[in-house]
Amino acid sequence: MGAEYFYGARRVDVGKRGGKPSRPHDPQGKPATGRVARILVGQGHGYIRLRDDRQVYFHRGDLRQGTLFNDLQVGDTVAFEVLEDSVSGARALRVMRRMK
Repeated sequence: MGAEYFYGARRVDVGKRGGKPSRPHDPQGKPATGRVARILVGQGHGYIRLRDDRQVYFHRGDLRQGTLFNDLQVGDTVAFEVLEDSVSGARALRVMRRMK
């Protein structure tokens, strides 16, 4: 039960104390497809070119299970979610190589 304080005849609940911390927010993006434009293997990231010729950054940690960073090649078609960020720009999340 959360901490409670009584003011007059009214009960005011001020929330819980302690307990488990909440899970971090899992960002959601818009579904998209594109082709791998550049891979910087030593740095662990690359860029995907969208149909409108825009490039979107991705990190090896953004790959879905079953898609290995070292197996990606320039020109591979990938499906992913685009997360728009006004500070750092667009980023690809949950990147998965599509079979040809």
